[in-house]
Amino acid sequence: MGTENNTKKKSSFSLMFKRLFGINKKELDLFEEEQMQSPFRTVVGNFMANRLAMTAIIVFFVIFLFVLIGPKLMPIDLSYQEGTQKNIAPGSDMMKLPEAMKKNPASISNGASFGVGASADGKVHVWGKTRISKTINIKNVPSDMGKVIQVSAGYDHVVALNENGEVFGWGNGRLGQLDIPDDIGRHGKIVQIAAGYQITLAVAEDGYLYVWGNENVNDIRVKKRTQDKDIVKVAVSADTAVALTKNGEAKHLGAEQSAVSRVPEEAKSGVVDIAATAATAAVIKEDGSVVVWGNTTQGLSEVPKMEGKPISIVGGRYHYTVLTDAGKAYSWGSSRFKQTKVPAAAGSGVTAIYGSYYQNYAVKADKVVTWGLKGYFLGSDELGRDVLERIVNGGRMTMTVGAVAVIISTIIGIIIGGISGFFGGKVDLVLQRITEVFSAMPFLPFAMILSTIIGNQVPENMRIMIIMVILGVLSWPQLARLVRAQVLAEREKEFVTAARAMGVKQMNIVFKHIIPNVISVIIVTATLDFASCMLTEASLSFLGFGVQLPNPTWGNMLFGCVDSVVIQNYWWRWVFPAVLLSICVICINTVGDGLRDAIDPKSNEK
Repeated sequence: MGTENNTKKKSSFSLMFKRLFGINKKELDLFEEEQMQSPFRTVVGNFMANRLAMTAIIVFFVIFLFVLIGPKLMPIDLSYQEGTQKNIAPGSDMMKLPEAMKKNPASISNGASFGVGASADGKVHVWGKTRISKTINIKNVPSDMGKVIQVSAGYDHVVALNENGEVFGWGNGRLGQLDIPDDIGRHGKIVQIAAGYQITLAVAEDGYLYVWGNENVNDIRVKKRTQDKDIVKVAVSADTAVALTKNGEAKHLGAEQSAVSRVPEEAKSGVVDIAATAATAAVIKEDGSVVVWGNTTQGLSEVPKMEGKPISIVGGRYHYTVLTDAGKAYSWGSSRFKQTKVPAAAGSGVTAIYGSYYQNYAVKADKVVTWGLKGYFLGSDELGRDVLERIVNGGRMTMTVGAVAVIISTIIGIIIGGISGFFGGKVDLVLQRITEVFSAMPFLPFAMILSTIIGNQVPENMRIMIIMVILGVLSWPQLARLVRAQVLAEREKEFVTAARAMGVKQMNIVFKHIIPNVISVIIVTATLDFASCMLTEASLSFLGFGVQLPNPTWGNMLFGCVDSVVIQNYWWRWVFPAVLLSICVICINTVGDGLRDAIDPKSNEK
């Protein structure tokens, strides 16, 4: 009995659920089906039966959430640009170490977009975006280098040092950064190498310093004949270098005055290690203190409290990483790419650290722990900005402009169309002539002229608001005509006559009684207009008359790609925004067509 009662309850609940949502597939005649389903539920059912429209609305909803939530997760800094990260291809392999490098590596270094390292057996391995140009690839490692014990990566070239003190180089050598001096072995074995931006340095065992490459952009002035031969180690910043001498002094190697050149007194004695970022230098002293000087605006002077005594320091582009005698790694400075977010795995048992640009490596007995910039999921642009970040924030701007413009045009269209259709006569005549005037305006030329007149006279936020208003004010005539036609048909019906007889105000009849009956036409038209406004905004921005850079939109992201070099070599800069814009517009149009078919009774075949 209990089983039978449960079965009956389930059947009743199932029947009620199916009837409630109108999904009962029982054969009913036309009048029974009309009585069971409300008009709204009928429209929803018809729309959901359209697989293409349902797919389109799901895809659009995903894109909408992508641009709605994305800016909160990836806020954009409009002033950011980084020349070392420009035009990097999509991927996340900048710290993807080869298997041979995951245990006891001899040396690791990073260039602008690639990594290079020497494994325990002395072999060289490279990873990341290694192609520098069509003819230069960092993967083309020289053969017969012997057992390599140290590597150093510059912006676009690499130098390696083998166990015999011999130096090798490969990559971009256009400005002499690979022209190894002929007398490089005259002062004994080379003990340290350092590669920077278009320059290379090498320290001999007797303290002699070799420098070769582009010294015009690097403030490194070493007179080889008068060297003191007391250098132990060098560290290269963006355009200069500092050295550690045998007597524990930090010394600037340039001749120009800069923030890095002003070495503080506490860094002139008792120094055991030295490092540099793009615009700062830092030392570790014998007592374990860390001294940083230079342009420390990005938190580089905020040395964290550490467990143990610092024994080693490395510098990235805008951050430092320190290893203590307790086997722990600490990082500080800029953390745009999480290069200062030290993983818990690097909190103990670390035996060596390596770091440069935006990457860090902590070597442990059984593995290498990495943190920092892995790459750009959708690549970077000509200013080193993340394309994904700009697509997310640009999509929000494009959709916002389109949505606000549609709201404005819909309001105007309903008011003009409703009043024109209901009152007729002279009112209709005047309003239709006004509609024709706005319809006759060539939109794109008008918007371009207005944008040129405004120019830079107004702030960018005001300019964006003006674009929204212009799009809305010039996009309402089609909707106004459709609303007028619907109102003309509705005003002769009995419910309008009854409302007049009851003394309802004419404006209330129009906007409270007639307009709700033609809302389906308004929704469909507004949906299609949304896609049109997005395309129009993208067209204006693409032509340079819409939202101006650095504010991103999908349109102005394409503006910088009108170049054969970009189209051929940096495809990710135009493919991703173009594809997203196209998919979004197609989905909106498909949803609009689906709504029109669902609302139109003639399209519903019984």
